[in-house]
Amino acid sequence: MSRVTTQALSFELRAGESLLAGLERTGHAVEYQCRGGYCGSCRTTLISGEVSYQSTPLAFIAAGEVLPCCARPEGEVVLDIDAEAIKKQA
Repeated sequence: MSRVTTQALSFELRAGESLLAGLERTGHAVEYQCRGGYCGSCRTTLISGEVSYQSTPLAFIAAGEVLPCCARPEGEVVLDIDAEAIKKQA
């Protein structure tokens, strides 16, 4: 398992879980459209750590960016997602 840290909290990804799925499970509100690396809507800054992709995403990814929809962390990662991105619990 990999540890993911945002400005709001830190959590462990479940086996086979993408970054986006883990962020959603923990209440983060992340924009996305495709869940497959095509559109780039979920693009976020990777502060530290490394990720891999099963296949190369079609969306442009600059150095220091990651597409949570299809990225798999290689160990611990820190993402620049602020506390404002946490969904308000009803």
